[in-house]
Amino acid sequence: MEFNKKSFAPFFGWAVLLTFLFSFPLWASGQTFPDKPITIYCGYEAGATTDLTTRALAKGAEKLLGVPVVVENKPGGASSVSAALVATKKPDGYTLGVIDSFGSLSARPHLIPPPYKPLEDFTFILQYGRYVGGICVLAESPIKTIEEFIAYAKSHPGLSYGSAGQYSRGHIAVELFAQCKGLTFKHVPFKGGAPANTALLGKHTDFVAGVGQHIQYVKQGVFRMLMVFSTDQRDPFFPNIPMARDLGCEDVPPNRYIVIGPKGIPEAIYQKLHEAFKKAINEADFQKLLENLNLPYEYKDRAQLEKDMAAQYEWYGDFLKKMGVKK
Repeated sequence: MEFNKKSFAPFFGWAVLLTFLFSFPLWASGQTFPDKPITIYCGYEAGATTDLTTRALAKGAEKLLGVPVVVENKPGGASSVSAALVATKKPDGYTLGVIDSFGSLSARPHLIPPPYKPLEDFTFILQYGRYVGGICVLAESPIKTIEEFIAYAKSHPGLSYGSAGQYSRGHIAVELFAQCKGLTFKHVPFKGGAPANTALLGKHTDFVAGVGQHIQYVKQGVFRMLMVFSTDQRDPFFPNIPMARDLGCEDVPPNRYIVIGPKGIPEAIYQKLHEAFKKAINEADFQKLLENLNLPYEYKDRAQLEKDMAAQYEWYGDFLKKMGVKK
């Protein structure tokens, strides 16, 4: 049968037209974005470190985007509640979230499966900071260094320590440290970092695996920090305190502050959001806030985060499986 180009011409014409019509809304939205307020769901309660940095980020970004950027607190599940909300939203760039990677993407999903796929259901906008944990004793303790702590722990097996909860970053970090140095500790899990710090203040535990709130006590001279964990580089605010890695020990992966959006945000909109947030996190006021909160600045883009989050998710899955943890 002979192919008749003329008879098929109308169909080709309609195909081209339909392709244009379906792609036009995405192209057009990228050209006009944003033209209404943007909402950011913060994964923690008002006044928390994540809340303070999210609000500062929103303030800086709205100056660049030209529309209000509104922060709504959606705490719960170590920021997985806010992540779940973001995952359900339309990928038009008007609903974003600020989460921590441990609770929403890499570790907690292995313990309590969330209603989303951590590595598939989000667009990573960027990372702007990271948490640093620390092993602390009371400042009045005769133990001055991590080497002295290791020696004391070997001669006094069963020292007790508090953490923010079972399989929290602090718990995992101390267990890795104990395995590395042949030590035995008694773990006392609490519902958050604050009560774990209070237990040490009351001398109900021997040390604490702090995951952020311990820093205020270190600065006040109440706690002495002996080692930092959950980091692949020394804390710039405490450069003389060794990392777990400095001691030849495996460490829990870094916990990151990440701005996310729903999966499928058009490239033009993503680029506008990324550019605005990147400029905002490099402003002097934002950098000063990070310094005041003792949060090391660390920028990573979408491609870096996609790679890192996949590696962290796999690491926690393997580790928890070795610990005999089942979903």
